[in-house]
This record gives sequence, structure tokens and C-alpha cells, in this order.
Amino acid sequence: MVKIIKFITSNQHKVKEARGIFEKFGIQLEHEDLGYPEIQGTLEDVARFGAQYAASKIKGPVIVEDAGLFIKALNWFPGTYSSYVQETLTNKGILKLMNDVEDRYAEFRSVVGYCTPKSEPEIFLGTVKGHLSYKERGNHGFAYDPLFIPDGFNRTFGEITREEKNEFSHRRISLEKFASWLKFNE
Repeated sequence: MVKIIKFITSNQHKVKEARGIFEKFGIQLEHEDLGYPEIQGTLEDVARFGAQYAASKIKGPVIVEDAGLFIKALNWFPGTYSSYVQETLTNKGILKLMNDVEDRYAEFRSVVGYCTPKSEPEIFLGTVKGHLSYKERGNHGFAYDPLFIPDGFNRTFGEITREEKNEFSHRRISLEKFASWLKFNE
């Protein structure tokens, strides 16, 4: 039986990635750009609130996803402000902040929030560890992808294809955790 879930996002890149991941789980994704207020807090707080808000508006099961780049040397900045920082500072600004920093450890984190109108939100965290490049490399992906080199690779997310990235991305991990949970609990 195919399960239909609405994905609440304005980001078409996320929709493509999620559809590719959900195929093997028998989950059909419908996209809706409803928007929801992003509260201040952790990724988990934002996903929990967004899923609950969207489920009450849509009157059906929804997922939301919030992600960010967390840089250890910058006290885990930009973190929950990743989207805003990407729009204002851009990758060049991040590289400037990291100019003379040797510890380039960073993590991409993704949290999927799932909710129905009659349930409390469930959240699922996915993390990919790595480090920042000293310059932008590659033109695949979006946002911070040309800066982030995942552990075990010598290429940035911007230098690998979407298909390669989808094999192990932070979003894949959180979406697969959700899909496995849904399969077991529904």
C-alpha cells in the first residue's frame, strides 16, 4: 500500500532528493509550499513546531525538514541560521570567517518532523560529519555544498552528483529514519 505524505517546503532541491529516497519505501510525496513560522530554537524545535503547524493547516500527515551547517570552530554557527547566513554572508563570508582557522570540522544536520492532525510530532535526526574546504569547489548541489567535504571523501558535496550525495547525505539519513519508523508504526 502506498502511503501519501505532504512535504511542506519551498525548496525544490529537497523535494527531488526526498522523492528519490522515498521510492524504495513506497511513500508517495506530494509537495506543498505552505510555509510555516520558524521559531527560534534548535533544528528539532523548528521541525517539531513546523510539522504540528502544517498538519493542523493541511488536516493530514505532513513532513517538514530543517537542516543546517554546524561549524565547530565557530561555536556551531551558522546552525539554525544557515539559510539566513547563506543569503547574507554567502559561502565567501563563511570562508572569510574561517580564514586562519585550522580546525575545519563541520557537520551537516537534518531534522525531519512528522505529524498528523491527531498526533504529537515525531522527529528524526541525520548527521554527516566532515570539514570545510579552503575554497568553493564544484557546482553541484546548493548552498554550502561547495564548501563541505564529508568524512572519507576528498571532494566536496559540490563536486559529487546528486545521486552520489543521496547515497549518504544528512537528509537521506533523517528521511530514511522517518520512512523506517513510518513503515513500522503505520
